[in-house]
Amino acid sequence: MIIVDAQQNIAFNAQQLGRDFTTWAWRQRQSEPKRDLPPAMTSLRDNLLGRIAIVFGSLKVIAESSPTLQPWQRYAYRGTGDAQALARWQLDYYRRLADDNERVELVLSAADLTKVLDSWREDKSLGQHLQGIVPLMKGAEPISEPQQCEQWLEDGLRVLAPAWQPNRYVAGYDGELTRLGYDLLEVMASYNVLLDISGLSGRAAAAATERYEAPIIASHANPRYFHDSPRCLSDELIVRLAERDGVMGIMMYNRYLRKDWHPSDPKRRVTISHWVDAVDYVCQLTGSVDHVGLGSDIDGGYAYTSLPDEIDTSSDLWLLRGALLQRGFSEPDVAAILGGNMLGRLRESLPVE
Repeated sequence: MIIVDAQQNIAFNAQQLGRDFTTWAWRQRQSEPKRDLPPAMTSLRDNLLGRIAIVFGSLKVIAESSPTLQPWQRYAYRGTGDAQALARWQLDYYRRLADDNERVELVLSAADLTKVLDSWREDKSLGQHLQGIVPLMKGAEPISEPQQCEQWLEDGLRVLAPAWQPNRYVAGYDGELTRLGYDLLEVMASYNVLLDISGLSGRAAAAATERYEAPIIASHANPRYFHDSPRCLSDELIVRLAERDGVMGIMMYNRYLRKDWHPSDPKRRVTISHWVDAVDYVCQLTGSVDHVGLGSDIDGGYAYTSLPDEIDTSSDLWLLRGALLQRGFSEPDVAAILGGNMLGRLRESLPVE
């Protein structure tokens, strides 16, 4: 069995923190003397050890005016040109990573996906396993106009979340899709792009699930039942996503896993059992295991104590298998939750060549 993680910020952390994805996470931590930095949580080696065969690698840019801008985030944008340059660097980083490492494969087509999955067959050794990376743009600020989406797709973009914060495609944190937003969805659908509704306002996400005619996911978005935040999906939206045969990836962030969690709480207060609670909630709400997966966002800039107790690096994501089995999920259900569901939507969206 393999894992598909629909959210890791590999290129963003390389850009902002100079981190080397090819080096064990614990070695990255040792090389960084500053204690106020978010801890390194992922690496190529940790992912392979945790049987993470496919990861959606984000292209993420931050505005200078963003209220969430952190002191360690060195590069931010003022306009579309800056956003494009930062995102281009990250996309080029994934290409360089694949060019320089025989264990890394960019998943840009159905053939690429088959190559990666074949490397994880039972007759393959640990040293033959490949890390597949699917480029995902986390907010469309680098796309100056909808028609420019075509160029990004030619360059390797495969998943697109139109807005992470208010931009030209969504009017406000709780606003509707703008006219350009609807135009962007139309262009995306014409190329069968995998739409990611994570980060969209509730109204914009609802409109997108109704209108969009190609595959849909929420790469990393937890149920609002556990934390009342616009970043989380309402029950109604989760049901709408399921009706569209979409999949939502459950995050590992403690704030979204336990209602009464506080940043000052000790790490042990949230465990991977709370992650299973969120998975089970989606299964009960939709009546199926077919619409939930993993979008860990494990390297999203959180404090070490903001992640479940058992999670030290991405290699520990393999522990989710045992936690799901212990809760009573069957082996086929576990395989679907940790990989198969998200793989299904990815397969539907990838070009044949």
